[in-house]
Amino acid sequence: MAGRRVVVFPSSVELGPALAHLVTCRAETAMACRGRFTLGLSGGSLVTMLSRELLALPGLDCSKWVVGFCDERLVPSDDPDSTYGLYKTHLFSKVNIPDSGILTIDSSLPVGECAADYTRKLKEAFPDEDMPMFDLLLLGMGPDGHTCSLFPDHPLLEETEKIVAPISDSPKPPPQRVTLTFPVLNAARAVAFVSTGGSKATILKEVLEVREGPAYPAARVLPAQGELLWLVDEPAAASLSIQVERLGSGAKL
Repeated sequence: MAGRRVVVFPSSVELGPALAHLVTCRAETAMACRGRFTLGLSGGSLVTMLSRELLALPGLDCSKWVVGFCDERLVPSDDPDSTYGLYKTHLFSKVNIPDSGILTIDSSLPVGECAADYTRKLKEAFPDEDMPMFDLLLLGMGPDGHTCSLFPDHPLLEETEKIVAPISDSPKPPPQRVTLTFPVLNAARAVAFVSTGGSKATILKEVLEVREGPAYPAARVLPAQGELLWLVDEPAAASLSIQVERLGSGAKL
């Protein structure tokens, strides 16, 4: 791992623009090096924050972006629980990303077949790599320390072969989902967690500071060669005792 950075912003108001700048900077670097930018997206509050801040940037060019989803719920794209559907409404429909650059699940398939189909799409999108290597993955963390659809004490935490796994018993509804696995998360060139709000303070301290006992799923994201960033606000960081970076308004990562 290239190293972990924990960066604290006064609030999500300052964090949002820095996140958008991180995405566009990684995009520029990736396109200059490899001719495209591969981005993995997560849902939740990240959808509105990222969409709002990216659309506020002048001259945003997504024509060479390839976007996948770190996990997805097995619901139709027009369902409020569809992460793809939310991004389509808030972001994709307003930028010049081609349809061929958006890797979506086929929610009409049974969950196992859906995971296999999404695996095929990822392999086609990363034809020269045994393990898909995203330029940047954006992740969130639940109050139980889960990330993607990788939940505490679930057998999927030990998956080492599949790049996409089905889950039919998610403790958080809806129960049927597909998720990237740790081998893909830890192959990324960069991973950025975004965690905000005082409700995350206790679990954030556990994930970032507790060294003993079973690791929370979010704590298992340790890119082998890539960078790991935690972007948090002051309320989420309130209980931390480790050394962190503090950045204010207008700061760039």
